[in-house]
Amino acid sequence: MNIPGQGIFQLEYLVCDVNGTLAIDGVLLPGISTVINRIQDRLKVILITANTHNKQSNIDFELGIEAKIIQQGNEREQKRNFISQLGPENVIAIGQGANDSEMLKEAAIGICVFSEEGTSIDALLSSDIVVKDGLTALKLVQNPMRMVATLRR
Repeated sequence: MNIPGQGIFQLEYLVCDVNGTLAIDGVLLPGISTVINRIQDRLKVILITANTHNKQSNIDFELGIEAKIIQQGNEREQKRNFISQLGPENVIAIGQGANDSEMLKEAAIGICVFSEEGTSIDALLSSDIVVKDGLTALKLVQNPMRMVATLRR
């Protein structure tokens, strides 16, 4: 993806927080699974979560993706380190919580979503793009020219 004023991005991974971003109270938001299935032909989709509601196995089954479950404590660092291991220049990250802020900052493109669960000011300030919800964020990834239009300088 060529973003005028920012260069060429060779994106390989989409890393998504789960609770508050793609799900509320451990239940996927409507339409999420359909859009994720469409994205998977272009990007490797990875879910990363602290499994707050202990329902991640249901979400994994519904999406056909096994999430990376992080340990409680130092969640910001765990998520940032995960992005670093993938190669930040290859990652789009989506999140909304305070523990997502370093992941959003580290990724080549960080997308913050507004959520019924709330949106952390740290996540908001660490992002490149802000959208109204998780489904909108995924549709943005599905239609990369929308990101180009938003990020061009």
